[in-house]
Amino acid sequence: MSDNRIERIDPDQLNLHIERVVHTNKVSKTHKGGRTMSWQVMVVVGDGKGHVGCGIGKALGVPDAIRKAIEAARKNLVKVPIVGSSIPHEVSVKVGATRIVMRPASPGTGVVAGSTVRALLEAAGIHDVLAKLVGSRNSINAAWATMECFREIRWPEQTADLRNMKLSKLAPWYVKKYLDVEEAKHA
Repeated sequence: MSDNRIERIDPDQLNLHIERVVHTNKVSKTHKGGRTMSWQVMVVVGDGKGHVGCGIGKALGVPDAIRKAIEAARKNLVKVPIVGSSIPHEVSVKVGATRIVMRPASPGTGVVAGSTVRALLEAAGIHDVLAKLVGSRNSINAAWATMECFREIRWPEQTADLRNMKLSKLAPWYVKKYLDVEEAKHA
């Protein structure tokens, strides 16, 4: 289980300027006197710097549903570890009937993913990643699976600590490329 589940992120401290509607659905409830139509909307919010959230809102009108979905998404924020412009390691998660596999990609590859997953990755600020959905490709299932994937991603330092390994042995590419740059900046 990742540390991202424990830490609560305050949305008021962040500049969540990316807001995107990824799914709308007209739903109805049947009563004795007829049907009541309403809208269900899923929205993705993010700051482009590793914070992302998604939420669902339901109301009689689309604007109210979007407002509710944005409020829900701001309450459901996670911090995504980003190394360079990609994720630090491959991760695979199954949520319901949806399985998602995310792999880091070399710079310049871009986001190779479906529309819902792409919206979440771009809102998080990830520019180079390969993602594949297997099983159910429903937008809502894909979004929840992607959020769970984000919660499972760990920094290389966290993985090294869990395995009682030196970081230079676990991820020499990370030490060489990113930690040497940080040490050079501070020197």
